Amino acid sequence: MDHIDEKLHSVRITARGPKAAIEIDGRRVDPGAFKGYAISHQEGEPPQVVLYTGGYAETVFEGLARVAVADASDPGPAAVAFLTAIDAEELERAALARPDLGTGPRSLTEAMLTQLQEWARGH
Repeated sequence: MDHIDEKLHSVRITARGPKAAIEIDGRRVDPGAFKGYAISHQEGEPPQVVLYTGGYAETVFEGLARVAVADASDPGPAAVAFLTAIDAEELERAALARPDLGTGPRSLTEAMLTQLQEWARGH
């Protein structure tokens, strides 16, 4: 993230479809300034709102939160690094051993994609 403000701010987000109105400390944020946002909350901590420069949701959030501004990163380089580290033989073995492996066309490809998704999630 580029900037994290540890001070708590009053935040109000009202979203309908692809449009969101964002207010921080009672001041409306320019609708073109950010292309998305994320709200997270961990027990014992105040909520955190991340505004992405340059999403769509149907939600309303109002309350005190830490506010961070982040660049929406390109997932391409991370995907390339992940896929480069995959051992093709290990992937094939894991896919063929899956209990959900089907017998139809594309079954092995689907099993491999499912396996890659699970590995990407750390399973």
